Amino acid sequence: MQVDIVGGSLSGLSTAIACKQHNPAVHVIVHEKYPVIGFNHEGRRCGEAHSIENEWKKWKPVGNSVFNDIVHVETIIGKKTYVVNRRPGTSCILNRQAFICQLAEQAQRLGVDINVNDDIKHVDALDGDVIVDASGCPSSMKKDLGIRLGILGRTYQQTIEQCNWFIADTVKILFTGEFGYYWVFPRDPAKQEANIGVGVLGGFECNLKQMLEQFKQENSITGRVNYVLGGPIPVGLQHPLKKDNILFVGDAGVGSFPLTGQGIYRALISGDVAGRCIARNQIHRYPHSIHQKFIKWDIWGKSMVYLNNTLRHVGPNAVFASLNWFIGAHGGIH
Repeated sequence: MQVDIVGGSLSGLSTAIACKQHNPAVHVIVHEKYPVIGFNHEGRRCGEAHSIENEWKKWKPVGNSVFNDIVHVETIIGKKTYVVNRRPGTSCILNRQAFICQLAEQAQRLGVDINVNDDIKHVDALDGDVIVDASGCPSSMKKDLGIRLGILGRTYQQTIEQCNWFIADTVKILFTGEFGYYWVFPRDPAKQEANIGVGVLGGFECNLKQMLEQFKQENSITGRVNYVLGGPIPVGLQHPLKKDNILFVGDAGVGSFPLTGQGIYRALISGDVAGRCIARNQIHRYPHSIHQKFIKWDIWGKSMVYLNNTLRHVGPNAVFASLNWFIGAHGGIH
């Protein structure tokens, strides 16, 4: 059996690893469009927070794949602050590019072929028995197949060195009550870097750069901007999860958690599930297995997005009230 994986990032590599771990006889080819795995601009396309617990221990970052161990998570909703204290070693800020390289080395040790400078634009360029779309957002395979995208959000982030808001062991998420949320994640401690960004979920228009600059000004955030990125993020499950012999993983399939945009662990888990299904010659089970893992939070998260997009016309306090109710009912934002 030959498996063609389009995209050499987190979900593509976790798919490749799971395929070979559960069936070494499978011939796995990863098609990566950039000249080098990991170290390209898309290798830093997120806030880089990651959790390591339960089944996720198999993807534990090591060495320089970790910037900071996170022990405090602060979620600020209006006048209320929720603090979650994490056990040391269960949460971190990734050096995402190095972590991608870590996974690529593991995949190659298992016998995965990684082809760089290999930009696949059309499905018919591949002849694998199974094709895995791990191309991200927007999905190149879904575009080629004429499949409409699901709910999208947008983000804009600046990496700021010598930042006065750098706190090595703490991440902050601040909901605006109007458009979306801000985040402050500590990145490279050697540079006192912080990833500071803004995200909005839903279809309304706003100037994200302007919003972030205003946030920085209001909070007297200082430092030198050395990196800027942003773009669309998929909100929750992006159907279909399977079409014929094609499985959609990562942003192309499971998207990010609807309320906070978290996507790293979803990408890794979706790849692992896809790899197991492929190795067992049971790709028909992939959508059901993904729904078992994500559907509860997908329904709740998307419902809250729709509700808050409606309530924002009433006012920030209405949005804050709905979010505080959600946290009270579910014991936190996951």
